Amino acid sequence: MEPRQQGSLDKEPLKEVDEDMVSEVDLNNTVTEEEREEMENELTKLEEEITTLKQVLASKEKRHLELKQKLGITPLCELRQNFSKSWYDMQTSTAYKKTSETLSTAGQRTSAAFSNLGNAISRKFGDIRNSPSFKSFEEKVESTVSNIKSKVGGTGGAGSFEEVLSSAAQASSQDTPNNMTENNEC
Repeated sequence: MEPRQQGSLDKEPLKEVDEDMVSEVDLNNTVTEEEREEMENELTKLEEEITTLKQVLASKEKRHLELKQKLGITPLCELRQNFSKSWYDMQTSTAYKKTSETLSTAGQRTSAAFSNLGNAISRKFGDIRNSPSFKSFEEKVESTVSNIKSKVGGTGGAGSFEEVLSSAAQASSQDTPNNMTENNEC
């Protein structure tokens, strides 16, 4: 057998002689017979205690179930209670409160922005309606409607732009498809 270098890993695989030495080593030599007996006794006691605790737990779980049944507590009831408690816990959490406040503030700001936008649009339409171009257009429409009425045989009064639009809307609503089908009975 060749001598080996200490402190470095062998590059050669284990030989048959090495394997025999490893198999002969008894790892339990560090424990005396008396200590071993004590450990086995302790292990036995622990196993007995575990068995006893399992029996006690099973008995308590059975009693727990019986009491729930007598009180009318169903699994669905428990689920509802758990859900309610979780919901309450979530609502009282700091994160939920901060998020809720942030969303509320964002909603108020958005509402204010839409309100401002609506006011701006209304003002713009008011400005357009009072502009000279719109006034000129309104006068031309009124004179055209007046000319058409006089040629068709309508009343001589032209009326305002709003009256003309209103009468046109009424006339078109009377000629809806439903009214047409009622007049054209077979």
